[in-house]
Amino acid sequence: MKPPPRDWPRISSAVFYEDPAAAVEWLCKAFGFQCRVKIEGGEGVIVHTELTFDGGVIIVAGTKLRPERYPHSPRQLDGANTQALFVYVDDVDVHCAHARRAGAVISQEPETTDYGEGYWVDRGYQARDPEGHHWWFAQRVRG
Repeated sequence: MKPPPRDWPRISSAVFYEDPAAAVEWLCKAFGFQCRVKIEGGEGVIVHTELTFDGGVIIVAGTKLRPERYPHSPRQLDGANTQALFVYVDDVDVHCAHARRAGAVISQEPETTDYGEGYWVDRGYQARDPEGHHWWFAQRVRG
């Protein structure tokens, strides 16, 4: 198998927002992403963005650019959600506190889950961003 392009993981995800510019700003502030690419079209429309987090990449896109082709934001679907993004962090409790201060809705407080002997133990929490996307953050406690 050929390697992926430089600075790209083997797999990444795209997340769609009614207001992608605001989403990029909020995701960087609340969850610690870094914006490495932001391409704007006419009238300030976001065409493409790439956010990174310790080697991972997500694409943030708008729902209005090509609505016939792209999915909707959960906000447009009365909160319905079809995916959750999962990110490992160094200290999930500190990350959760920071996200809460930035306005994230914490839908599950940090808790430790032991998957049993021979598996692993993770500590994690779940948050929702301003448009209703679900995000899981965890740290490996034992592995």
